[in-house]
Amino acid sequence: MTITRRRLPVAGRLLGVLTVTVGAVLGGIPAHADEPAAGAAATAEAPKVDLVLDVSGSMRAADIQGKSRIAVAQQSLNEVIDGLPAETEFGIRTLGATYPGDNKAEGCKDTKQLFPVGKTNKVEAKTAVATLRPTGWTPIGLALRGAAQDLGTGPTTRRIVLITDGEDSCAPPDPCDVARELAAQGIHLVVDTLGLAHDDKTRQQLLCIANATGGTYTDVRTQEQLTQKVKQLVGRAGETHNVTPAKVTGTDVCESAPVLSPGVYTDREKFSEHRVYRVPVKPGQELRASVSVTPDRAVANDYGVLLRATDTSGQELVRGTDGSSGRTDVASTGLRWSAPAADKSEKAEKSDKKSSAAPGADGSSDAAGRPVCLIVSSSFAGQPGVQAEPGLPLELTVDVTEASPAPDGPAMGLGRGWILLLVLTLAGLLTGLVFGWVARWRIAVWREN
Repeated sequence: MTITRRRLPVAGRLLGVLTVTVGAVLGGIPAHADEPAAGAAATAEAPKVDLVLDVSGSMRAADIQGKSRIAVAQQSLNEVIDGLPAETEFGIRTLGATYPGDNKAEGCKDTKQLFPVGKTNKVEAKTAVATLRPTGWTPIGLALRGAAQDLGTGPTTRRIVLITDGEDSCAPPDPCDVARELAAQGIHLVVDTLGLAHDDKTRQQLLCIANATGGTYTDVRTQEQLTQKVKQLVGRAGETHNVTPAKVTGTDVCESAPVLSPGVYTDREKFSEHRVYRVPVKPGQELRASVSVTPDRAVANDYGVLLRATDTSGQELVRGTDGSSGRTDVASTGLRWSAPAADKSEKAEKSDKKSSAAPGADGSSDAAGRPVCLIVSSSFAGQPGVQAEPGLPLELTVDVTEASPAPDGPAMGLGRGWILLLVLTLAGLLTGLVFGWVARWRIAVWREN
């Protein structure tokens, strides 16, 4: 076994050399994972959601998987309440739940707060939902006003989730007018609507409410779909409540497009339309952008969203696409592009000319950054009879950060191939030597035995 004592240390040393060599080359490569900054400031207020539930007489109809509409809604709400995030302030308002009479004037006042918006006692909330029985009329407009009061005002976005099986039977106030009224107040209120019935009048009214506030509309067919959608909307409130997107209007050409700084923006995009924005990016910076488009009405299958970055001449720099990812509520994509850093000669030349050359009118100077055009396109098409106005709601997120390492840095060098080729060659050579020594040792042991 003397061969073992002689040969194994050599193999071990070779493996050690391989490990150290590869580690030395790769050790200088910086990590690119984006980690949240330590000690980030907590948001000033919690996410707030008020669920408005229709408990009118028509909710007795048993046409959803053999169960009544109210039973489906109650079971879904139980599951939603069980899964509420701890930080979310959640409330429930009803309409048509208490007045059983035939006096329409009285019935159309029938909306009340079943469970106040705040930290949720799940047992109390579920008990309150279990007591509901389909009773009266459908004052949707009045209930929306009440829900807005339940949520209060503040700097962050609040959500109303309306579940109903019919159109308003009490107008005025017309619920579409109420939604526009709430949107015009600038109180950062979004109304999402879910329809348990499928007639055209109800669908058009719920679409109108959602469109007016930048919300979504969902045509509910099963209990599982209702549960999943409400959970999703509650979760979305937690994701977006601390950032109120700024409204912006994109154009069809880059020259007149609005200039965006890092932030979150909302816009509307019609079917088969392009929306263009501009973002200044300085040498050595990286542009990161993402877009989400919500099909808040019935659209044709096989759709996609495209986000492109181009220069002002139209030359494409990078693109990101999402081709019908399977989510029915949103289509999203993103991109990253690094502006090349100016070399020393360029910097010297620009420094010499700095005193005599004024910044261009298009904002193309070093101080302002190079204009990059962001173009949002989608392949959504409305189903027959679907309104084209207003356009589909989109949310655009823009960020500009320090760019990836320069081409002569370790990471970029590895990506360009030369260091990678050297590493692979060295690894192959040392691995071959190791296996050669092991093979010779095994043959020697076999001969001795």
